[in-house]
Amino acid sequence: MPIDWDNFETDLNDAIDDSVTITDAKLAAKVSSVTRMTDEEISEFFPVPADLQRLTKLMKIVKSAEDQNTKVNKIVENTEEFADIIVTLLDKFV
Repeated sequence: MPIDWDNFETDLNDAIDDSVTITDAKLAAKVSSVTRMTDEEISEFFPVPADLQRLTKLMKIVKSAEDQNTKVNKIVENTEEFADIIVTLLDKFV
C-alpha cells in the first residue's frame, strides 16, 4: 500500500505542535510506523523534532515515484540538510 507522504507530513507537523513530552512519543510512533525502526530507536537516534522533519523529508524523496536520478538530484540539492540524518542512518545499519 503506497504511503500518502503529504498526509503523513501534515500529521507529523500536527504532532510537533503538541506538548514536548507527548510530541516526542507521538513523533517516534509516527515515524516508526513507516520504518523498520522501533519507537525507542527513533527516539534514540533522532531526539530532536527537527531531525524527524528532515528524516521525513528524506523518506518522502526516497519513496517517491520519481526516477532514481531525480531522487539523487533532490538529495544532492539538500545535502547539508540531510547529511546528519544520512550519517545517523548509515551508522545504525552498517
